Amino acid sequence: MSISDSNQDRYRFHLSLLHPRHWLTWIALGIFFIFTFLPIPVIDSIGCWLGSLASRKNRKRFKIAKINLSLCFPDKADEDIDRMVVEHFRAQFRSVLHYSILWWRPISTVRKIIHKTGFEKIAQYQQQGKKIIILLTHNVGLEFSGAAISMDHKTIGPYKTMRNPVIDWMVAKGRLRFGKKHGNKLFTREDGLRPLIREVRAGSILGYFADEDLGEKNSVFASFYGVQKATIPVLGRLAKTCDAVVLPCVSCYEPESGRYLIKLLPKIEGLPSGDDEVDSESMNKAIERAIDYCPTQYLWTLRYFQTRPEGEEAVYD
Repeated sequence: MSISDSNQDRYRFHLSLLHPRHWLTWIALGIFFIFTFLPIPVIDSIGCWLGSLASRKNRKRFKIAKINLSLCFPDKADEDIDRMVVEHFRAQFRSVLHYSILWWRPISTVRKIIHKTGFEKIAQYQQQGKKIIILLTHNVGLEFSGAAISMDHKTIGPYKTMRNPVIDWMVAKGRLRFGKKHGNKLFTREDGLRPLIREVRAGSILGYFADEDLGEKNSVFASFYGVQKATIPVLGRLAKTCDAVVLPCVSCYEPESGRYLIKLLPKIEGLPSGDDEVDSESMNKAIERAIDYCPTQYLWTLRYFQTRPEGEEAVYD
């Protein structure tokens, strides 16, 4: 079976998902479905309450987030960092409950809570014959960024398979929901880069994120908020191979309006440079600028600094 064929089949519903071992997952999804009928302010209140509770109970993730924020914002006082961590947990749980909107509410309703700016850049660069790569970040509004892009454009993106096959199907279905008319696709890491390159060259927009620490192998160290971070140097190579411009994307939730602001920032200048370390520095700087729009909505509970340069002590021990 070709990658193209498997991509079409991979995220279809299969009867195996109804096996009794998955019944608890289906029951949980049924309970989650109730949030579809609640007003957004009520969903937000419940999400913030759950986030505040989680910030007190999950001390492991609280500590990781605090370390990350302390490293990236060294000028902030300890009490300010604690406040940012709590606000991050509230934002994270709030956006998780918003999945019920993405998965089940009418697409017309989802459009109303997404406010897009800067998206005219896509047509402008395409008219110049350029391909488009959109640099996404792991923030709480990531799924809404994907929806905002795929609603009106043919897109592709990498997808990390989840252990629970029902949740895996549900998340993938949610991501592909808005781009059915465009034939949008997801590719796993096992598919490699070739299908991504092929699709971008054919005109698809690639949603790409590279802010996780994936280990020392195949990484270079580049500054991230002044801290050396293991960074996968693939973005510059993709931009060169595809003759693409890279547009960073910002996604911020505004509780006052109940909307996600999705903004495409100006292209990363000088990318590709032909130097992996220079390109990685440029990419990380672009990610920083995106984070600074709504700092507490970045996913600070991930171990971004797990891999340390030789001679440097671990930061999470």
